[in-house]
Amino acid sequence: MTKNKLPTNKNLKAFATELRNAKNLSEVLLWQQLKGKQLNGLTFTRQKSVGPYIIDLYCASKKVAIEIDGVTHDFKYERDQKREAYLKTLGVTVIHVLDIDVKTNLDGVMTMLKWHPALKN
Repeated sequence: MTKNKLPTNKNLKAFATELRNAKNLSEVLLWQQLKGKQLNGLTFTRQKSVGPYIIDLYCASKKVAIEIDGVTHDFKYERDQKREAYLKTLGVTVIHVLDIDVKTNLDGVMTMLKWHPALKN
């Protein structure tokens, strides 16, 4: 594994593709703002398989994961904590944004991301 290369799980590849195609509204809204290097010139990917997990949005050059937390995350707290601890062992910074914020305050979310220390140039 090279310095910036993360472990992947081939068994999750089809599921990650399924999630991309599911078109979760918050993810699509945020993706429209991130794709094409629109945020600080950074490249992001959607539904990135990392070990046993799938990350909503990932910037490889900064090793930053963006997770969109909705109501379902209220019931997955322990799993989310394990995922975040695992990602930290790989040197990945996890930024959480709320689903409702993406839907109702996308400009605010984008401002926060633009100035987040982990995503600045």
